[in-house]
Amino acid sequence: MRAQAAILRDPGKPFTVEDISLAPPGPGEALVRVAGAGMCHTDVLFRGLAELPMPMVFGHEGSGVVEAVGPGVTRVAPGDHVVMSYDSCGWCGRCLTGAAPYCDEFMARNLSGVRADGSTGAICSVGEPVAARWFGQSSFATHAVATERNLVTVDKSLPLELLGPLGCGLQTGAGSVLISLNVRAGAGIAVFGAGAVGLAAVMAAKAAGADEIVAVDLHASRRELALELGATRALDGADPDLAAAVGQVDHSLDTTGVPEVIRTAIAVLRPGGSCGLVGAGGEITLPPTALAGRTVRFIFEGDAVPQEFVPRLIRLWRQGRFPFDRLIRTYPLDAINDAERDSASGATVKPVLLPGT
Repeated sequence: MRAQAAILRDPGKPFTVEDISLAPPGPGEALVRVAGAGMCHTDVLFRGLAELPMPMVFGHEGSGVVEAVGPGVTRVAPGDHVVMSYDSCGWCGRCLTGAAPYCDEFMARNLSGVRADGSTGAICSVGEPVAARWFGQSSFATHAVATERNLVTVDKSLPLELLGPLGCGLQTGAGSVLISLNVRAGAGIAVFGAGAVGLAAVMAAKAAGADEIVAVDLHASRRELALELGATRALDGADPDLAAAVGQVDHSLDTTGVPEVIRTAIAVLRPGGSCGLVGAGGEITLPPTALAGRTVRFIFEGDAVPQEFVPRLIRLWRQGRFPFDRLIRTYPLDAINDAERDSASGATVKPVLLPGT
């Protein structure tokens, strides 16, 4: 299958859009024509990881139309509209108990860039192998070969090109609030970092009926947007007395991965409170007493099972309670470097690439 893809050949250089040839879908796989692909911080954060094979196609928030399926595929068929999320094996103890984000093979299937059997999944125009299995999809391309387990079928009347971010970043933020932290009506929560993940958490907290939703960010524009989306207060992350400004809350969520911010996220918890961490970052050091009566855990994918949770988010969106489309700005695939720049500067909350334009 011939396709175009944004390829990263050198972690220190820009993406280049090139022709590739994708392997046909194998057992348990499907070929998807990509309508839209969100750019997530994870795509940028891991670009310099020495263990990743290069050249490589990133992208793990894809949405599109199934064009072909491999042997044994029964849940999707050609013509289906789908959101692509993370991959999992389906058979380990974690998967069988509904905890697929902690699948025994999660790292190999999602963060290696290659298939579980080690194959790359694509070759470039000069015959060089290209790693094209990032999170089981590599959706910065016109086409992607995904696994049946990471596909979520959606209604064909929906704006398909905008739905990709529901498969990872928005799922992570909203799932952390609604599933992991189990925020209930009347609770208070502080969200540190008002990017796409943090703003998804703000919207989810409002949908859950939280009484107090404190958003913290360095960018004034994002603080303003957080207030529009449901935050009751928005604070400057540069405040030297940030913990006092936040006050005491029942829950907190850190999306930044910055050690000092994480310490603040823990410090603002009431006894019995819970803190979720979703941002990859440096190490933190805490005295044991800082955790007295508090729960702190790192969360993958909002603890969500995509086939259950993505439709839940779509229902909330249709009810006007999860307006994630307000975070999105679209770019053609050949403007991927502009999208990365705008995301890094804070000018765009959630870039979505449109490979068909």
